[in-house]
Order: sequence, then structure tokens, then C-alpha cells
Amino acid sequence: MSRPRSPLVAATFVAVLIGLALLGLRAGGLLEGLELGVYDWYMRLRPGDPPADQRIVLVTVTERDIPAQGGWPLSDGVLARAIDLIARQEPRAIGLDMYRDVPVPPGTDALNAVLTHDRRVVAVTKFGEGASSGVRPPPVLAGTDQVGFNDILVDPGGVVRRGLLFLDDGTNVLSSFALQLALRYLEPEGIVPSPDPDDEALLRLGRTTIRPLEPNDGGYVRADARGYQFLLDFRGARRPFDAVELTALLGGAAPPGLMRDKIVLIGVTAESIKDDFYTPFSRGVREGQFISGVAVHAHIASQLLRMALEGARPMRTAPEWQESAWILLWTVAGSLVGLGVRSPWRLAIAIVGGLMGLGTLAFAAFVAGWWFPLVPSGMGWLAAAGALTAWVSYQETVQRGMVMQLFSRHVSREVAETIWRRREEFLDGRRPRSQRLTVTALFTDLTGFTTASEKHGAEVVMEWLNEYMDAMAREVAAHGGVVKQYAGDSVVVLFGVPVARRSEAEIAEDAVHAAECALAMGAALVALNERWRAEHRPTTGMRIGIFTGPAVAGTLGSAERSEYVVVGDTMNTAARLESFDKDLFAPDPDGGNPCRILIGETTRQYLGSRFETEPIGDVSLKGKAQTVAIYRLIGRAVERMMPGQEDDDERRGDARARGDARRDGAGVGPVATARADTGGAVEADPAASPDRAAGL
Repeated sequence: MSRPRSPLVAATFVAVLIGLALLGLRAGGLLEGLELGVYDWYMRLRPGDPPADQRIVLVTVTERDIPAQGGWPLSDGVLARAIDLIARQEPRAIGLDMYRDVPVPPGTDALNAVLTHDRRVVAVTKFGEGASSGVRPPPVLAGTDQVGFNDILVDPGGVVRRGLLFLDDGTNVLSSFALQLALRYLEPEGIVPSPDPDDEALLRLGRTTIRPLEPNDGGYVRADARGYQFLLDFRGARRPFDAVELTALLGGAAPPGLMRDKIVLIGVTAESIKDDFYTPFSRGVREGQFISGVAVHAHIASQLLRMALEGARPMRTAPEWQESAWILLWTVAGSLVGLGVRSPWRLAIAIVGGLMGLGTLAFAAFVAGWWFPLVPSGMGWLAAAGALTAWVSYQETVQRGMVMQLFSRHVSREVAETIWRRREEFLDGRRPRSQRLTVTALFTDLTGFTTASEKHGAEVVMEWLNEYMDAMAREVAAHGGVVKQYAGDSVVVLFGVPVARRSEAEIAEDAVHAAECALAMGAALVALNERWRAEHRPTTGMRIGIFTGPAVAGTLGSAERSEYVVVGDTMNTAARLESFDKDLFAPDPDGGNPCRILIGETTRQYLGSRFETEPIGDVSLKGKAQTVAIYRLIGRAVERMMPGQEDDDERRGDARARGDARRDGAGVGPVATARADTGGAVEADPAASPDRAAGL
């Protein structure tokens, strides 16, 4: 399978892959627990601490009340007296959250009379499903609207997050205990349930349309959404509802007017009865982390009142496709961060900042009443950013290895780093792209090398040649050149690669450096000959050809072995200049001038008047149809010298200093490269291609 070349394509591919994986995990329910945990966390973080609904009062049966009223279960007579006392305070609704499917004498007749004569009283039943037959309502209320089921929906982990309005047993539609109480409270306000004007399948209560919860809304996955459910907001859950204990009520200690025009619920809070539930505000198993069942019903009734009277809406969720798009959006954003941010510190800041931004945005939406998935979005952001960072790191490692393999042995470390920083100019995928540039090529060859090889052993010749090459390489490095190749006793040097020159001034600078390098190489050869002569070793002369012109740089080879090459007629011309008429100004190893330097017209033009040259004329070089104007480079122009620069050694030192300074800035330096080629000077072969390529 081919790898994507475009980084953006790679980022998109990775983001989509991670996003689809997260959507799959989410659809499988593996993230549901985390998402519900975040939901609870956001519930606790909501700003404000409103008081509990003052329209609701609880009459609680505590551990103290059970023995005081004769034990458990409470008798029908105790409940009848409690309901009668509550009714005298004129509440709007009275809810009895205790089963009375069978009589608990004494006082059964009194309780039946209270239940049947006061329509404000609502008793509970338990909805039967499956193997459970449920719990029937008090017999005297069967079939009336004074009954509501008190079933409470509990999520995995034992947390209550959903309220239930209706259930269907296949024959009848039953209303919940809290809904019956809320409707009695709203009746004087003229508010009754009605279909939504825009969608008759939806229930409208006063000012609010209540949309039923679907199985996959929010963080839920295939939730049991039977009946008509909505998300509870538990507004005011940090503070308890107004409450009075049963014994205090029966003893006349309830404050007068406490229950007027309110909903009053009678329920058990004693721990021994085990009617406790966890809510999003529960944070452990410590004492006080749960609320009683009667309090849960009170919260449901309170939220229904706020919906009808204040326009409060239950928590809403986006359609599934929008949630999926939200997750993919953050995954793509994470991949772009991983692709675009290279600095480790900036990447860390971007990732953490993105997570904080996502969390803040999701929380702001939560406060506004929208539940957006945070966990898969955050995981997508992190996973995509991490994956793209790893991918970019891998690509950079591969590219850097390739760049350094091609260049590090041929240029200075500074230039190799420059190439890496500007790799977009050099690389096309994992291969250096071809580029047109203007170079100054310098070809050298020794005279008398064949004779020296015949007279001396191979080891002596190799040592002698290495001393020569080492001295020449130092001069090339000092003047910012690149050793393109060593071939026997010849050296090919380039100025202007691999970082292309953009201006005429830079090209002229390369030509000047090439000329200075050639003169310095000649001076270095003089010193070598003097030492070799003293050591009774062979001396040698050197020919140099220099030409400036266009060329193309790139790579040749296979995936296993490739080589950086520079091709063009400029290379051939420089080689022909070096080998032109070997008897013309023949180098004299034992005289004062062991080096002949020939340059082309273009190079001379870039040198200007800074160097002394001698015209030779327009000549025909081997393998070239057109004549070339060539010159002999003699040295620096006398009028351009500064005082104290006449000495050759000082000139070489200055040249090295300039070369070092240039190399430190982004220059180039030489390193030898091994080739299997053998032989001596680069000769001009008429049969050879005019666009000869040579690898670095």
C-alpha cells in the first residue's frame, strides 16, 4: 500500500481512522461510564447554589419515628392522622410514598376514608414488569387518577440521572407519582399536559416542551428508554427540602402555614428501610452521599414545576450525526496540531490548551443546557495529536537520515543543519527534489602521478596521495567549497551547492571563493613539494579548471542506494578546462609555480577586477561544438591587496578565515566520498555525453 505523500492527506487519514475507532468504541458502550462520570462532574461544577424548591415540603419517617409510632410498617391509623393534619394546612397536593396494597390495622377504615374523600392525595404503586408483578395501589384508589408509580430509573453504578413520566403496561398508560403531584399543583394555574403544537408526539407542560430521552442520547449507549424519560437537573440538590418529622407533625409541632399551597410528600428516610439512591452529587460511599427515594420524587416534581411555570428545559442532546461530527472535528483539529507544531514545548502547550478549551466549551454548553460528548472528543484530540506527532517524528527521522546520508559527508555540519531546516526546498517526499541552480565547478588533476606510481610502492603512493588530498580538502573547507568527488589523483569541487544561490552577488561570491581556493591550493602544493623534496619523495604539479554556469542537482539511484549528483554542461566545461592543452603553462613542481589555473569567461566576469588574469583566447574544447573564451588565473590583482597581504601564507590564512566565517554562517565544507572509480586525471572524451553526472 502506498503511503500518502501530502502531510494534510496523512493528517486527514489518521484523524478519520482515529475518529472512526472512537465512534466504534463509543457505539460499543466502552466509553459510557466515562461520559456519565463527566456528566456528573459537570453537574457538580455548575455555578450557583440555589435553595431547594420552597414549593415542596417533606414529612419524613426517621429512625426515631419508627419506634415512637409502634414500629414498622406504620399502621393505617398513623398515616390517616398524618394526612388529616397535613390537609388542614391546605396544601395543593399530598403524596404518600409508602405502599398500602394490604391493610395494616388499626385504622384501615380511617385511612380509606381520607384517601377517597380528599382528591389531593396521591398514593404509589410499583410498575410490574417481567417476573415481577409489582405492587398494587391501595384497593380503594385502584383505577383512579390518585395513583402514580414510584419506579426510579437507576443507571449502571447506582446513580439516578433520569426522570420518568409515563409507562405503558400494554393496556393502560400510567403516570408517575411526581407527575401526578405536579399536575395537582399546576391545576389552579390552569396548566394541564398538552401535545406540542409542532409535534403532537411530544408532551408540552406549561411553557416547556419535554422531549423524550432516546437510547443513545448524550453519553448513553442503548439505554432503556421505555416510557417518557427526561434528564434530571437536581437543581438545589446541595440543600435539603423543608422537612418535618412524622412524630413532630403528629405532636402538633409543625409550623403553621408551612404546607399551605405546597406539595407535601410523606416518605421514609430511615436508614434501616434502605430507600436510598445516589445522584450526580454523590462522590463516594461516605455518609451523606445519597438521598432518600422521597427526595428523588421531590426533585422530579420540582423540575416539572419549573418547566411549566418558569420555562426551564431539561438537558438537551444533539442528534447522533452531530455528535459524531463534533468528535471527528476535534480529532481532525488534534491531528492538525500534531502535524503543524514541531516544538515540544509548544506542542505540549497546544495539546493542554486544546483540552482545556474543549472542556471549557463543553462545560459552557452544559451550563446552557446542552450535553456534548467530552470524553471521545478529548480522546480524539489527544490520540490524533499524538499519532501525528509520532508520524511527523518518524518522517523527520527518515528524512533526516536520508538527508544526512546524502549530504553530511560532503558538507559541513552547519550546512547539513541548514539543509535540514530548509528541507521543504530540498525534499519531495523522501527523495531530494531536483533543483536548478548556478554553480562554480573546480576540477583538479596532478601531473606526474603515473610516473610516481610506477617508481614507488602502492602504500607509499597512497600515503603521499592522502597527504595531498588532506591539504587540498582543508583549503576547500576554508573557502566554503564542497568536494564532489575524489577520483584517483583528481578532485572535483563545487561552490554553490547544495543550498542554491538566489542572487548575482551570491553567485559572484562563489566564483571569488573558487578562485581564492584554487590559488590557496597552489600555495599549499608549493609547501608540500618543499617538504616532499626534503624527504626525498616525489613532487608534483597540478592543473585546475574553473567554470561558472547553470546545473541541475538531484539524486540518482535506487531505493537501496542513491547518490546526490550535479549534472550539466558547466561540469563538463570545467573538466575540459583542467585537461586543456597540458603543455600550455605546464606546471613546474620544482619551480615557483607548480599549479596552472584556467577559468572560463563567465567565471572571469563574476571575478571582475579583483584578480589578475591572462586571456588565452576562444578555444574549442573536446566534446563541445562551440568555442569557449578561457583565461589563465594568475593571482589577486595587486591594486586590490591590502598592506601586509603580499605574503602567500598570509593570503592563505585570510582565505581560511573568510572560509571559516562563511561556513559558520551557512557555508559548505568538504568531506571525502569513496568511489570505485580508478585512474588519473579527468580527461575529455569526445564520445562521452556532454551532460556527465557525478555523485557526491
